[in-house]
Amino acid sequence: MKEPNDHLPLSRLLKFDEIKEAVSGTIEATPAEMAAIAKLLDLRGLERLGMTYRLRRIGAGRVRLNGELAAKVIQTCVVSLDPVLSDVAVPVEAEFWPEEMIAAHQAHEEEQGAATLADWPEPISEGRIDLGPVVYETLATSLDPYPRKEGVSFEWSEKWEEEPSGAKPASPFAALEALKRR
Repeated sequence: MKEPNDHLPLSRLLKFDEIKEAVSGTIEATPAEMAAIAKLLDLRGLERLGMTYRLRRIGAGRVRLNGELAAKVIQTCVVSLDPVLSDVAVPVEAEFWPEEMIAAHQAHEEEQGAATLADWPEPISEGRIDLGPVVYETLATSLDPYPRKEGVSFEWSEKWEEEPSGAKPASPFAALEALKRR
């Protein structure tokens, strides 16, 4: 079962009882929330973060979320260390289940030896669902892990330049080669 998300800087609580058949809405992160998220995700900046969503009941006290996350992030280029500005637009899908149902599902999965948390449902806790952690987790998993500024490349080269004496410089493995000859 997922742990409480009290440590996340974004929370948008909705009362489960207020979701009749379907509910639509929009979430926009505040500047303070974006600054905290940028710090947690080691971003240079987060200029925009929002999600449009639609929630609908799917029976047995569960709710299905469909939406789209949109963000404008500034990351650091892994080659030049320059800022890299990018737009993130990804679909969001999640389910919210009562905590008791999640616990029963987890026990069943562990019993079967197939416990996987890839698409684990979010909890309906104390009659409320929190869309904030879904926004944060979706952004975190959608970021480019190796951002590169356009036109920048990293080329590895093992070209040997000759020493002034005309000899090739010693490689890092020259000492090992000398030991091997002994």
